[in-house]
Amino acid sequence: MSLKELFHSRWARFSFWAVLYLLWVIWLGNWWWLLGLAVIFDHHITRKVKWMFWKKDYKDDEKRNVFLDWLDAIIFAVVVVTFINIFFFQAFKIPSSSMESSLLTGDHLFVSKLAYGPRVPQTPLTIPFTHNVLPNGKESYSTLIHTDYRRLKGFGHVKRGDYVVFGFPHGDTILTKAPAEDYYAMVRLNGRDYTISQLGPVKVRPMDKKDHYVKRCVAVAGDTLEVRDGRVYINSQAQEIYPGVQSTYKVVTDGNQINPKNLEKLGVNASEIRFDSRLPGYYDLPLTASMLDGIRQYSNVVSVEENIDVWPPDFPDSYLMLFPFAKQFRWTRDNYGPIWIPQKGVTVELTPDNLPLYRRIVEVYEGNDLKVTDDGRIFINGEEARDYTFRQDYYFMMGDNRHNSLDSRYWGFVPEDHVVGKPSVIWFSSDRNKGFPKNIRWRRILKFV
Repeated sequence: MSLKELFHSRWARFSFWAVLYLLWVIWLGNWWWLLGLAVIFDHHITRKVKWMFWKKDYKDDEKRNVFLDWLDAIIFAVVVVTFINIFFFQAFKIPSSSMESSLLTGDHLFVSKLAYGPRVPQTPLTIPFTHNVLPNGKESYSTLIHTDYRRLKGFGHVKRGDYVVFGFPHGDTILTKAPAEDYYAMVRLNGRDYTISQLGPVKVRPMDKKDHYVKRCVAVAGDTLEVRDGRVYINSQAQEIYPGVQSTYKVVTDGNQINPKNLEKLGVNASEIRFDSRLPGYYDLPLTASMLDGIRQYSNVVSVEENIDVWPPDFPDSYLMLFPFAKQFRWTRDNYGPIWIPQKGVTVELTPDNLPLYRRIVEVYEGNDLKVTDDGRIFINGEEARDYTFRQDYYFMMGDNRHNSLDSRYWGFVPEDHVVGKPSVIWFSSDRNKGFPKNIRWRRILKFV
């Protein structure tokens, strides 16, 4: 049999698609989907049901219907792209400068879900090509069907140093008039009633419909993290300083600004450059290690000093802003911890002193009823508890732009079930501070991450 004859053979096509479908069912791990083999068999062999009911079969001399042809193409594209988004890759845009200078604002990424294994959709009734909202701000999904969390096999697990896309842990409650704000932070600072009256009402989102964030994983389950004067230590060992990590510095000049073109060549984000003639200089210029060396070479630079927050922290980084939001933890963004990252299967003692670290895990991420009596006794699901065993792994995420990143220092641990995937390639990038076509960052297009 020739290749042409093989291609036109109904049994050959059925065998090809049946094998692919069977492999997908094995990966999915839900044997009810084997019933789909009957559909594939009928579509290719028996042809009793017209599964593609919208598609017209033309006679030899019949004029083609352009509308139906376009409908066929659109339906095919929607099905294929939706399947790819769920199980393989998903598009993501960097919305803020929290990862400068590693991932830039305006980078458009393809996020690999195979890196850590794709999550089976928990809220599957969603309008295609949307995540959680429509252009008019209304929800693009329905909670009529909701399933438990399950992750398929992937190529690996989250490791220290990985860029990770995940659901924002505090994104389960949204302020309608300020959806980008952290609801829980606003309540701590302003009170619940005032926050809702000014920015509400609130909306509740399921776990898989939370907004997506991207940060670098600096500590995995079982690690002990500490930040000392801005330097991250894991299990008492200084962590590698990744090339894109930057901090802010007070740069004093002789009264003149640094040439903006020189700062652009160094890679400094133009939106974060603020010259103050009263200093004179820059109070918080974001610089990587390589940028720092370049800045010191300029003739009009008098001094450069890193901004390090010590206790008591500057507003707004009070204890009400920094996780775990309890005054007994005398931490700042640059001197933080030590803090142990919860690990699946490990049991910890619960006390009134350490409960702020684990309360949200017990109550929200792992779905228990937790109460604390006036005399300090802790009850979980109605029974007094002196310890707790974690049901999943957790991670500590930080932005590479360390002084302009709301990350785990501000909202705590990232549960394993919130992990979406790993950025794999930048397919397009644009600079919002420039006009077209200068705004296109050609060197970043199709760049592997």
